[in-house]
Amino acid sequence: MASLNRVVLVGNLTRDPEFRQTPAGKAVARFGIAVNRSPYVNEQGERVEGVDYFNVIVFGRQAETTYQYLRKGRGVAVDGRLRSRSWETPDGQRRYTVEVVAQNVQFLPRGVEPTEEVPSPEEIDFIDTDIPPIEGGDNSPW
Repeated sequence: MASLNRVVLVGNLTRDPEFRQTPAGKAVARFGIAVNRSPYVNEQGERVEGVDYFNVIVFGRQAETTYQYLRKGRGVAVDGRLRSRSWETPDGQRRYTVEVVAQNVQFLPRGVEPTEEVPSPEEIDFIDTDIPPIEGGDNSPW
């Protein structure tokens, strides 16, 4: 049976990226993004809007560039996969999380209004898609 694990998100950073290196020297950056939900009208006729929050992890040269150029509030498009993991806290509680492992991160213009001129693709910073194997987890990023 075929399977697919892919997610594409477009939103704004909720915090500045955190940068670390694995024991093997691979660059890792983590950041959060907020993605607006499409508004809809509920059964009572009220307009409902919302925001979803996601944690993103990125590896390699993309991690370095993300850390260098992205800041809280900046627009970003993320293409990647979902990864779930669990751990045990020091007091013995089991914790779970689902995060996006980014394959591609694209910087988007910040606060573009409809009346403003939208930059061409050449003016937007794009990041490489080189992702190394995940340290301590599965050996394939995909």
